[in-house]
Amino acid sequence: MDRLDVLDWRRRIGALYAAVRSSPPADGHALWVAGRDELFAEHPASPLLPADRATFRGLPVAPYDPALRFEVPVDPAPPLRREAVTGTDGTVGFERVGTVALQGVGTLDVWWLDQYGGGLFLPLKDPGPGYGGGRYLLDTVKGADLGGTAEGLVVDLNFAYPPSCAYDPAWACPLPPPGNVVDVPVHVGEHAGSWSTA
Repeated sequence: MDRLDVLDWRRRIGALYAAVRSSPPADGHALWVAGRDELFAEHPASPLLPADRATFRGLPVAPYDPALRFEVPVDPAPPLRREAVTGTDGTVGFERVGTVALQGVGTLDVWWLDQYGGGLFLPLKDPGPGYGGGRYLLDTVKGADLGGTAEGLVVDLNFAYPPSCAYDPAWACPLPPPGNVVDVPVHVGEHAGSWSTA
């Protein structure tokens, strides 16, 4: 894998999320599942290890639940800074820009990637069947953007996905800090488990 492969991966992810945003939610979710399965199976920048690609049958994603889609305002929160050491990007700084309250789930910190270009970052850790290190809901610098309006962000838990380090231990990824941990199991999105037999 080279940097141009990573660039193409990000372009495709951006295009995939653009298609999701222009579709009804359940249809967009179906596009997202199919698009990610194709990228994971065939793209040179896939985070799957070569041995796992040989038996890959699709990512384990729960059926779409419309009750877990929210359009919520970003509420003010005191400034907070955190830094995460990653495998490929060095130390990555984040600034908290506010919080989102998800009814029945909890309140999550919303972060701004405080580096060139910037972007919103919204991770989640819950006690459900997702990846134990946590999952991402939004990572706009890498194209994972569900949209929104001036009144709020679209936060759809059906699109929760594990970071690259869940598939390949060579990656080190920013994981959810305490303000992004909830006590309620989130049973939608991509689950932990064997993607080779999904």
